[in-house]
Amino acid sequence: MNNDHLYLAAYDIQSPSRLRQALHVLLDYALGRQKSVFECPMTPAQQRELVSRVEQVIDPDEDRFALIRLDRRSASHTLGKAVPLDDDQFFYLG
Repeated sequence: MNNDHLYLAAYDIQSPSRLRQALHVLLDYALGRQKSVFECPMTPAQQRELVSRVEQVIDPDEDRFALIRLDRRSASHTLGKAVPLDDDQFFYLG
């Protein structure tokens, strides 16, 4: 995990079949998820691979995909039923 960066991946995909395909791609990288938002610890090579795979699934005229690198040094905040993680290697949004 030392070379990994933590990313937040999210999508808004219009077609049910493309949505299922994108879900299966993201599950290969995700540590956790909430609906269409995923926490993905990845190396730079995995990040490039994920983007390439998602590009093959989405329709850029209809769908949206965002991949945001998170800063693990930032303080985390939880609301509602969210439980803070004990492992400080992760940045938690909840």
